Amino acid sequence: MFERPKSGQKAILVHLEFPGADFDSDRQEFVELCVSAGADVLNVIGGSRKDPDPGLFVGSGKAQEVADSVAATGAELVIFNHPLSPSQERNLEKLVSARVLGRAGLILDIFAQRARTHEGKLQVELAQLQHMSTRLIRGWTHLERQGGGRGIGMTGPGETQLELDRRLIKTRIATLKRHLETVRTRRQQNRVARIRNNVPTVSLVGYTNAGKSTLFNALTGDTTFASSQLFATLDTTVRKLELPAGEPVVLADTVGFIRDLPHDLVAAFRATLEEAREAALLLHVIDAADPERLTRISQVEEVLKEIGAADVPRLQVFNKIDLREGETPRIERDDEGMPVRAFVSARTGEGLDALREAIAERIRPQLQSFELAVPPRAAKLRAQLFALNAILSESLDEDGNFHLKVSLPWERLRGLCAAAGLEPPPAPTVIEEWEMGL
Repeated sequence: MFERPKSGQKAILVHLEFPGADFDSDRQEFVELCVSAGADVLNVIGGSRKDPDPGLFVGSGKAQEVADSVAATGAELVIFNHPLSPSQERNLEKLVSARVLGRAGLILDIFAQRARTHEGKLQVELAQLQHMSTRLIRGWTHLERQGGGRGIGMTGPGETQLELDRRLIKTRIATLKRHLETVRTRRQQNRVARIRNNVPTVSLVGYTNAGKSTLFNALTGDTTFASSQLFATLDTTVRKLELPAGEPVVLADTVGFIRDLPHDLVAAFRATLEEAREAALLLHVIDAADPERLTRISQVEEVLKEIGAADVPRLQVFNKIDLREGETPRIERDDEGMPVRAFVSARTGEGLDALREAIAERIRPQLQSFELAVPPRAAKLRAQLFALNAILSESLDEDGNFHLKVSLPWERLRGLCAAAGLEPPPAPTVIEEWEMGL
């Protein structure tokens, strides 16, 4: 008979090295995650393996080392910096006599602590329940109690506690998904309204603790909570962004990314992450003082690919240059003269004016609108433009041709027209000035 141990804050951490992983960097981040979650770290146990053990994840000898450390320190919790299956968690808990938590559960716990808005709390609860639902197959004794009985008037098999828990979780997940779909629809309507008013969205993305919220505040004059804690920001904030020529733009601050972000969390935060996927430009904020910045860049790119934002144009912003000796604020450009990298300090304000100019240069082509006639044979092009939310208005003539007013970078529109066998509108020659229409 096995009942789960009670949890607590006194924790033993377990971090193994696998081929191709950066052991020291990943270990440091793991410790920071645990401290952010409120853990009292008593010991960190390391090791190396070629492959995880199917039953215990670690080998039997390493598992016994963890059990001995728990007994010696009085730890109440063992946290692994790795994904654990439900059966591995159960087997480890039996052996070490303490609650066991994998990396996904740790990140979910941090998100639960950080959520402030109603939407953020809904998203975290959904992710937690989806994660928990896979942990209800373990057959623990407290989940096997029958709800029926053998007394008079109670004859019948009843419903096991496990079945009841599954049903309740399934019902709650469905409810949360309906609520979040309403949120997603509202966000989509807001985005469409901005597009119709020719107001592009610029979204901040980046590894957690890269300084996105500090940069957001510095650019917009807002007072969004900013902290050196991992995942200080969970709730997307959208504010007006002042650009040098008064172009109409809004800036969105989004949740930070991290390697091995739990899939349940990505799915639950779909409405929030769509601000990045539907943005006209991504500002990929990078901690210039982080020795692992190249690895972090690659990990953010993986998450952007996972959420469908891999093709969104981006401008890399190397933040915290004040922490690097000899680093100066500057803008780096590609072979065509377009800004691709900005070096700034959100804390001191160095380079922010140049960054605003760079954003304006990248955004201005998207502030153009074009008239386009689409014949019935090119209906696929019309569908593509709708999918991009690029159509501002349309009308239909008596010959069945669609007359569209679209807002899209001319180069992108030219490529779509070429694929459809149509001539694109003339290239823009004058950049128009717009008034903010928020």
